[in-house]
Amino acid sequence: MSESFDGSTDGHTPASDVPDHVKRTAVDLIAAYTDRDREELDGLVPHASDDADAVMSELKVIAAFLSRRVQQTGVVWKPADSREAVARMVAEMLPPELEFAVSTAWEAHSVGEEEAAERLTQGDPMVYVHMLAAFGAAIGLAVYKRAELLSVLRQVTGLVE
Repeated sequence: MSESFDGSTDGHTPASDVPDHVKRTAVDLIAAYTDRDREELDGLVPHASDDADAVMSELKVIAAFLSRRVQQTGVVWKPADSREAVARMVAEMLPPELEFAVSTAWEAHSVGEEEAAERLTQGDPMVYVHMLAAFGAAIGLAVYKRAELLSVLRQVTGLVE
């Protein structure tokens, strides 16, 4: 069984039995945003769509981990920083209508307006997938260099390097 960081005193607890391909897709989506590689992102979308709910769930775990890391390192990261960073990450990476949906849904989400965020996604889990992957890339780069970020995320998700 793999392990995942949870912020407890020992640093690890057993992770859920998330399939490796789901974990890999989540980390690869963050990598595509980190590298601003639209072609890579386009290639990952069908895999993410096949397991959208599981990928979204894994991205939420990663986002929570990275949010804790930002707090632990003392990097200042406010909701406005989050909104701007996600908007920058999705700019030119997504078709305009999806870019708008992701940016506006993340804006609502970042200030705790979950009902508004849900309406803005129109029930499309891929909007959440893009939101969380772009956020993971943005907040991850606030704490780590690119190679270190991806290595840490592979370790956190239990993927073998």
